[in-house]
Order: sequence, then structure tokens, then C-alpha cells
Amino acid sequence: MASANNSSPFYSPKHASTPGAFAEETTVDGESSTSTHHSLFKAVRARRDEYTVPHHIRIKVGSWNVASLKGTEKDVGAWFVQGKGVSEPLAGLSPSSDRSSISSPQSPSSKRHRTRQSVDEQERDYERKRYTLPKDDYGVLPGGADIGIYALGLQEVVDIGSPSEALRPYSDPAISQKWKMAMEDALPSGYKLVAEQQLVGLLLLIYASPNIASTISSVSTVAVGTGLMGYMGNKGAVSARLLLGETTRLVFVNSHLAAGTDKASLERRNWDAAQIVHRTKFDPVNYGSGVTEEFSEGIGDEDVAWWFGDLNYRIEGLPADDVRRLLMLHTRKQYNRGPKDESKIGNELSSADGPIVLKDNEEYQKSPLQVNTTMDSDSEITNMADQASIGSANGIAQEDPASLQTTLSSLLPHDQLHQQQAAKKAFHDGWHEGTLRFLPTYKYDVGSVGMFDSGEKKRGPSWCDRILYRTRGDRLRYHKAAKEEEEARKKDAEMKSRGMEDAGNDDDLLFEYDPETDGADQDDQAQERDDSPTAGQEYPSNPESASEDQVKLVCYTSHQRVLSSDHKPLEAVFMLSYDSVVPSMKAKVQQEVARELDRAENEGRPTITVVVDHQQEDPPNSDRARDIVNDGSNANGIDFGEVSYMQRKSRTVTVANTGQVLSKFEFADRPDGSFSPQWLSVRFESPDRDDTNLKPSASQQQTLEPGDAVNIILDLEVDEMKLVRALNGDDKTLDDVLVLRVVDGRDHFIPVKARWLPSCFGRSVDELTRFPEDGARALADQSTQKLNSDVKWSAPREIFRLTEPIDDLVERVMAEWDMTSTTKENKPPWETHPEWPFGADSWSTLHDPDSIPPLRLALLTALDTNTPLFSHLPPETPALTRLELLASILLYFLASLSDGIIPSPLWNHVKTVLPSAEATKDEEEDKRTAVLDALATASPPHNIAFVFLTSMLSRVINEIVPLPSRQSESGEVASPAAKSARTRAKSLSHDPVLAKRQRTQRAYARVFADVVIRADLPAKDKEKKAEAERREGVVALFLGGMG
Repeated sequence: MASANNSSPFYSPKHASTPGAFAEETTVDGESSTSTHHSLFKAVRARRDEYTVPHHIRIKVGSWNVASLKGTEKDVGAWFVQGKGVSEPLAGLSPSSDRSSISSPQSPSSKRHRTRQSVDEQERDYERKRYTLPKDDYGVLPGGADIGIYALGLQEVVDIGSPSEALRPYSDPAISQKWKMAMEDALPSGYKLVAEQQLVGLLLLIYASPNIASTISSVSTVAVGTGLMGYMGNKGAVSARLLLGETTRLVFVNSHLAAGTDKASLERRNWDAAQIVHRTKFDPVNYGSGVTEEFSEGIGDEDVAWWFGDLNYRIEGLPADDVRRLLMLHTRKQYNRGPKDESKIGNELSSADGPIVLKDNEEYQKSPLQVNTTMDSDSEITNMADQASIGSANGIAQEDPASLQTTLSSLLPHDQLHQQQAAKKAFHDGWHEGTLRFLPTYKYDVGSVGMFDSGEKKRGPSWCDRILYRTRGDRLRYHKAAKEEEEARKKDAEMKSRGMEDAGNDDDLLFEYDPETDGADQDDQAQERDDSPTAGQEYPSNPESASEDQVKLVCYTSHQRVLSSDHKPLEAVFMLSYDSVVPSMKAKVQQEVARELDRAENEGRPTITVVVDHQQEDPPNSDRARDIVNDGSNANGIDFGEVSYMQRKSRTVTVANTGQVLSKFEFADRPDGSFSPQWLSVRFESPDRDDTNLKPSASQQQTLEPGDAVNIILDLEVDEMKLVRALNGDDKTLDDVLVLRVVDGRDHFIPVKARWLPSCFGRSVDELTRFPEDGARALADQSTQKLNSDVKWSAPREIFRLTEPIDDLVERVMAEWDMTSTTKENKPPWETHPEWPFGADSWSTLHDPDSIPPLRLALLTALDTNTPLFSHLPPETPALTRLELLASILLYFLASLSDGIIPSPLWNHVKTVLPSAEATKDEEEDKRTAVLDALATASPPHNIAFVFLTSMLSRVINEIVPLPSRQSESGEVASPAAKSARTRAKSLSHDPVLAKRQRTQRAYARVFADVVIRADLPAKDKEKKAEAERREGVVALFLGGMG
């Protein structure tokens, strides 16, 4: 994310450093100013001063390495939420006697006079497994409801040294659940968990007070493993990013870096930290209303960040035993001087061979501090220390050489974290930390307040556990200073390259610059940022006391008297000042901005007016003959009214350029790549029809000069069977919205709708047998929407109605042809096309695109309304036209059946009975009987429909190619023809009449085989051909001699 600077139109000096300041927004020259969610968001954000108010919140950050020890979760509520377990003398705070002056919700005034349990008694109670924290400890740190956000980072909640845990591909939810329960039991009522993330032993929990939780959004958590092989989760970090008050990005990083005291371990810690920064990527911030940042965020893009955890940086350059004994000189004071008290510490100190010697980190030749560990009284220690001088890299004053703070100051130059920051190897880019006024947090004997590691390894004490923080301003200031330093170095190198090495000796120079010492005062500046209270200082209770637009550190200390781990818990409390959005005020500004944007965009932009011309048949839903569609919000749109199968309707939309500039527009694509639904076609047409520059395709961009207009013709037709089935089943509706997109202008939305009239096409045979008396159209009435549950008709009436008039029409057409034909050259269609009148190639009257569609629609309407078929046709319609129309509709209808006359399962059953029938003597008759029995047994409606159809076809064949009189009278087929029908011989009969009849039978069988029998063909060509011949043969069985 880019940082704020004065080149942004939304920049103001106030928000440049305020937590919650928005990042810079850049625009590209020439970018369209079309109003979008993003442009509205930007404009509203530019006026954020009008809807944000200052807020102040306390944020408590805690870190604790629990060493996978059982029962540690029982202490978390007491020290982290209630502020208990602090040893003021060892934490650089006011002495115990002054604790009553500090306001704490856990310390009722009536009980503050009670004396807190001594260290000795507390440790004995711990050994007896009675208590883990001192009795009568009511907390000295801010906590309870005074805290707005609690961020707790835990390390080693499981044993990360166990391969089964370190390599586990998932986190056990029971682990985090027990810690959440412990936190929620201690938190005030109403606090909510706003973020959590676990990675093996790392656990991050963030809770917010009720009034703060409601203002938190865009929470994103990330886990980054840097352990084994650089990716396993035994080391690494868990992080959370949240947006506070819609303005302020907060990031919390809980990490556990590589352990070890050697140089390789130190370098690995720095590597771990760099990997965490590099690999932590949060989800883009979602501001609502469809506005989401384009890129994900990482560490460094936030307004305020906290990095805490077991960073594992050690104290180096000093003997571990000397550091342990020196610090235990101070912890020994917390014990009573009984015979058993402080026995471990006393034995440890008495075992020293000589005085403790601490030398300066950089100049070992300076006088060391020598402390005799055999002294028995504090006065003796003080007298000895008064005679020594303490070498210190930062020049600490020596007013009280025996104080804990003097001792800690002598150790700080040896702290690896401070050294790595100074060397700019880790946590140097703006990160800060409060002054370390408390004892090192590692490593202690479990169950001890002040006994450092007495085990075999006797690890040296270190401030392994740390809490760092950084604001956006801190990071920007660092990078600015680094840039200036680099530029100065380059300038110095350039001067030296030009032979000016001795320029520093010139008496005329106004100043002397040494790049090696540039920025050396950064440590002093960091020290000035430390706002931790000194000894005897109370915590500020008034949020207004925090510095304006800054993060103020209120306290930073450890909880020395928590005994259940070898690490002491660490916490820091911060005061954050930020701007928070007031939703009601923002909504008001947003409305004003939207109106302003709307008004501004209409000026000087391409403007068109869309006018919808209504037809007389449209529903009278408007008192206007035209609808003006300017914004798509108040227009009736285009209503095609009632639409049936294969009915074509058209509507006209006029688009006029009513603006002052050239307008370019086109229909916007839908998600499927088309700009209109499959049932709607769109084309452009000039009103005067003489514009040669007009592009007819609606997919191409159109251009209109000011004052010009163009018509858009919309044609609706439902002729695709898949869509018909969906409309019949109420799975789809004829409703859509066309988007007319104007380049650099606003979109125009044109609603399109129609009311579907149910059709008999696309149904199954079972559905057709349960149609109401009045046909398919009756299903459009909601009161009769459902089909009859019981079978009402023995077979689909539509098949009977379509087949019954055909043979009569054939006879009539043939008679009319004989009477009207004057030449032999004008041959009838049945002579030239054996498939007539059922073959598309044989139709001679159905090619007129203007006259035929209305006639076809009339027959379809009659079929769907159960009215006489030809009552809808003009009386003058020729018989040949009627016949060919009826034959084409019959084929459309059969092909539209969802299951077919003979469905696939039924066809497979028929094929199983054919071989047994072929073995009989009277082959043809037995085949017919076997097929009809199979059909009748499986589905009587399908059987009756098949008989209706084949009977009609047989009658038409007899009409076109009559049998000889002797055969017609007997009703049986002559032997040669019958044999041909049975065996489908490749050679035709020598009898011309029988040969013609044979050709007609074959032609009809080819036409109807695929529409009657509905089953998939095999993939291989040879098998496909054999299957096709078998189907044609079955149909031909019933076309031989039935009259």
C-alpha cells in the first residue's frame, strides 16, 4: 500500500501521521469518471472529517511462553486481565506500600490495606499445589473493563519438541478452547473474541469490549511457519489484521523465533523475522458496499502494529553464571531471612569463586564492577558497589550503583535485540520498545519467583520475551531518514571521487559531515518515546492525557510472581488515539456525495434517451403509448405479452442522442458472453432506412451524432426444445434485462418480459395422457396448474389429432392434382419423393417466410387449446399446404417428446424379443405380434400411440401406392412384397408397383425410425449402421399390408 503524501487529492497534514489515515489514491490521466462503488467510496472518504470523531482506547498486549506445562491456563486471567502477579521492586514500579494509590477495578478500597502474601509463602503454596499466584493480590495494572482490546500471544501451548506435535498437519481445537475458556471466565461480561489463530504451539487470541467489537471489521489472520526446513510450525508467527472504526488498521504479530546462544542461532532469528514479514499476507480490506482493496496487505501496510512473543534474543558477551548471580542478589531481597528461605539462592551465591565482574560491551579496558557475593546485608553490598565504577555504553549515571535499574542498565548493551536493531539487521525499521525496567523473563525454576535456572545447563538470564510496537509514521520516518542517509553517502562518495578527500580541512567550510555517525541519535529519539511510568508514578486515568495522534505506552512490565512456567509473563498497555466513523453521519455524507456525483456526471457526458414503443396487444399497464427508459428505475420496459411455441413477436426501441456530444453505445455482454438471452434477437435499423453507415449487428458499437436516432428491433421466438421443456416445467421464465452501455456515459437498463403459454411440445407420453380437457393452455391457469394424478387418456390425444386427418388430406391432394395437372412433365411430389409428405425435401409449399409461420402457429394453437385443427386456418388454404403443414408439425411433435414413442428402456426390451420371433415359421406376423406384446406389456399408452402412427402411415402408403385388387381384397401383402418387408433385400421387386411400394416403405421407415425410437446409437460406424437398419426394419414391419 502506498503511503500518504501531499500529491494525493485526499491528503491532509493531519491525516498523514494519524493512525487511521488512508493510503494514497492515485489516478491515471484520462481515466473514465464513470460513477462506480469505488469512485463513490473515494469521494466519501475525501470528506471523512465530517463523519469521524476522535476516540481513545486502551490496548493491552500480553506474551507468555508456557513451556507446554499443565495448568498454566489457570493463571492467564489473573495476570493478563486482572493485572495480578507483579512484583513492583523487580519490575521498576512503585513499592508495595504505595500500591493503594493506583486505581484498579480488582482492588476494592476496603481490601487494599491487606498485606499481599509473601514470596516464601507463595512458593510453599505452589509446592503444595494450593495456589499459583499470591493471595490478597488485587492487581496493580490497568485491566478489566478499562481495556478496550486484549491481545494475548502464547508460545508452546503444546510440546513443540515432540515430532508428533511439530509435524502435525492440523491444530487440536481442544488446546485453544481451554485457553479461550480461561480468558472468557476472567473477562468482563460482553467481551467478544474478534480474532484467533493457532500454529502448533503458537496461539493468538484477541478480545474486544462490546462497544469496540461492533466497530471492528475486515479481520484476517495468517500463520507462517519458519521452523524445520524453514516452513514447519514449531517456530514462526501467527498474525491478525483488523480494521478499527472503519479507519485504522491494527496488526498483531505473535512469534516464536529460533532458540540458541551461538552466532548461527542469532542469524536464524533474524532470518525468521524477515521471513515472517515477507510471507505474511492478509486478505484485502473490505470496506463494504462492494468496495474491496485490490491487493492483499502485509506487515508494514498497517497504521499501528505490535510484534510480541518469545523472540529468543539473549544477553551475550557476559558469563551466564555471573549474570545469574548478579540478578539473584536483587531477587534474594524478596525472600524472608528464615532458615529455609532463599536456600537455593543463598547456596548459589555462596558457591561463587570470586567477585562478579561486568565489563563494558565495547571497551573491556574500563574499570569493571566487582560485587562480592558473600556479603550478608544490603548495606555491605551497597558499600562495596559505591567503591566501583560501572562501564556503560550509554553513559548511565551512577547515583545508586546497587539499585536494580543500575544493574539492568549495565546489561542492556549486551542485549542482542538492541544490538541487531543498532546494526540494522532486525526490527530496525521504526520498531520501538519500552525501557526494560524489569528482570529478564527467562529462565527461572518453575515454582520460583526469583531463582534463575538452577538445572544442569544453568542457562543465562535473558529478555527473550518482548513487546515491540510501530506506527505508520514511525516506519515512514525511518525510511525517509534511511533515504537521506543513502543520498548523503552517495554525495560523499562523489566528492571523494572528485579529489575532495581533504575538503574537511578547509577553513571555509561551514560544517563537517561524517556519514559514519549520521543517525547516531536515533537511540536517543527512541528513548524519548518511552512513556513507561517510573517508580512511584501512577498510570494516567484520563485518555486525553495521551499525545495527540500518537500511540502512548502506558506501562511495560513482567509478572514476576507467576510461577507456573520457566518464562515470566510480559504485558504492555497502550493508549491509542484514532478517528472512528459515526455510521449515521457517514450515511448522510454518502447521500450528499452520491447526488453530487450524479449531477456532475450528467454534465458534459454522452447522453442518450431510450424510448420503448408499445404494441396495441400489450397489457394496458401505462397511460402512455411510450416508455422513456433513462435510468432503468421507473420504466415499464418491453412486455411481449403472451408467447407460445414457435410464435415470433417483435418490438421496437428508439435510441436518440439527446446530448451535446457524440454518443457511442452497444449492448453489454452477459456473464455467458452474449448480450441477450437465447430467445431474443436484437438488430439495429435506421428510422429512415437509408443510413449506409449503420451496423446491423447489435454486438457492434453504434455511433450517433447529436440529434440522430436509431431503432432497435427485438424479435422474440421460443423454438429451442430444451428451453420449451424448461418453460413448461417452470424452471425458467421469459424475463431478462438488456444493458445498453454508453461509452463514457451511464448504462441504460431495458427490462424485457413475456408470459409463456404452456405447450404440448416437449412433454413425455405420460404427461400428455394426463392433460386437462382443454389442452395444454389450460395449465396456464394457476388453479389448474397441476396435471391429473390418474391417467385420463389411453394415449396422447395430440397424436390421434395429428394423424387422423392426414390420409384424408393425401387422398384429396392426389385427386386435386389429377384434376388440375395439365402436363405429364409436372410430376406430383409423391412420384419424385418417396418420403412425401413426411420428408422435408419433399415439401413444396412451406418455403414462404411470410405466409407459412402464421399458418403453422394457427395449427399449434389449435393443438394446445383442443380446438378443431383447421378452424384456425383461412378457408382458402390449399389442401397441399394443409397436408404438408400437418406432416411437418407431426414430425416436430414426435421429435419433441422427452421420452419418444418407444423410449430407450422399451426399445432394449423389444430387441430381446425379436430373435425368438425370427425363429418361427410365420416370421413377419410373429415379429409384429412380439413387438406389440412387448409394448403393451410395458406401457399401454406408448403401444397405442405407436399403433395410431403406424396405422396412419400404412393407410397413406396404400393411398399413394395401392396394392393390386387381389391383395387389397384379401388384406394381405403379396409374397414378394412381404418378403421384401421382412428381409429388407437390397434389390427391389421386378414388379413396378411392388418396387414403388417398397421404396415408399423404406423412405417412411427412415424418416420415422429416429423420431419414434429414442435410444442412443453405438459409437462405431459398423454397429451404428446395423442399429439403424434394425430400427428401420421394426418400423417397416408395420407398413407392409395394414389397410
